[in-house]
Amino acid sequence: MNVLQINQSDTIGGAAIAAYRLHEGLLAQGIDSRLLVGEVKTSSDRVAVVTRKPPLENQIYRFSWRLGFNHIHLVSSFDIPKHPFYQKADILNFHNLHTGYFNYLAIPSLTATKPAVFTLHDMWSFTGHCSYSYDCDRWKIGCGKCPYPDIHPGINVDNTKIEWKLKDWVYSRSNIAIVALSKWLYDQAKQSMLNRFPIHHIPNGIDTEVYRPLDRKQCRSLLGIPTNKKVIMFSAASLKDPRKGNDLVLKALQSLPASLKAETVLSILGDGGEAMAEAADLPTVNLGFASGDRLKAIAYSAADLFVFPTRADNLPLVLQESMACGTPMVSFKIGGVPDLVRPGITGYLAVPDDIEDFRNGIVQLLEDENLRDRMSQQCRTIAVQEYSLELQAHRYIELYRQLLDN
Repeated sequence: MNVLQINQSDTIGGAAIAAYRLHEGLLAQGIDSRLLVGEVKTSSDRVAVVTRKPPLENQIYRFSWRLGFNHIHLVSSFDIPKHPFYQKADILNFHNLHTGYFNYLAIPSLTATKPAVFTLHDMWSFTGHCSYSYDCDRWKIGCGKCPYPDIHPGINVDNTKIEWKLKDWVYSRSNIAIVALSKWLYDQAKQSMLNRFPIHHIPNGIDTEVYRPLDRKQCRSLLGIPTNKKVIMFSAASLKDPRKGNDLVLKALQSLPASLKAETVLSILGDGGEAMAEAADLPTVNLGFASGDRLKAIAYSAADLFVFPTRADNLPLVLQESMACGTPMVSFKIGGVPDLVRPGITGYLAVPDDIEDFRNGIVQLLEDENLRDRMSQQCRTIAVQEYSLELQAHRYIELYRQLLDN
């Protein structure tokens, strides 16, 4: 079986990392998987970049952007069937299609002769433009009058009603099956224009041999973190991204009891941690941006607690990684987070945007070592049983075969 993954990148961003892990999981099961992406960072004959037509596409973009359309200028997407990766593929697997490399109007032609799976990493596939709609549910009725035009991917003019109709038209002419990573997004997709397709729930997988509990004292020594302190960890690809809630972390930490602050260190991992380190009311170890799995596993294992006050998310990779390393978590009851942060089992789930409740979760877990130890064991058990890369690969292979048989 030959599978072609189409995504915005091979390793840049959460969706790219998740798709690349799936790619590796499929290869381990003997499936011929290849990636066609908008931006390449790895060096592999199984990864290629989408060929673009800059002069023509730039000219079209001058007009399409002014009309409020982000991606329809990318006429190069219609040339993908000429690529050897596409020609060799038995089945396609779309991932993120909305980061400036792909024209969704090409989906019908790409799936005319090859079935496809569309893995949803956010809500964009069924909205008038946004990746997360927050408290807006106009995507259920056709969008228009968008309250969040600046949400990624931002728009210049509110043509969300037209883009919603364009997507609906595209799907009416496409041969795809939907995969939702979380129970939350599965439910959202069921209420959307995508309900015309079969919708499956397959979570991301993680290499539980790489992400596993390591010796805490040794990890702290490697990272220069005090071994006699309690360590809170916060991580995001971009620590400046307001969706990830860095401001909420700071407010929660500032309100911790003085006695707890005196024995606690904040560990931050991600791009842009300098400003956060300066604003934190705690001793801080800024580990910077890390793309290597081994270093990230060491950072999670060095922590007593992982905090993640996200404002909108699907199935955050950082929570999966923390879980696999046996580090309990505190987060908000938002999106797909409850799939991973299970109250009293793997962590504490606070009321969305409630800083006091979030702070209370941090205090409860930091002050109760027995509770943390129990949660740590349960985190690891659930990660191995429910989120292994092998299990994810087997689920996708079964789905691919079903589509090919039909």
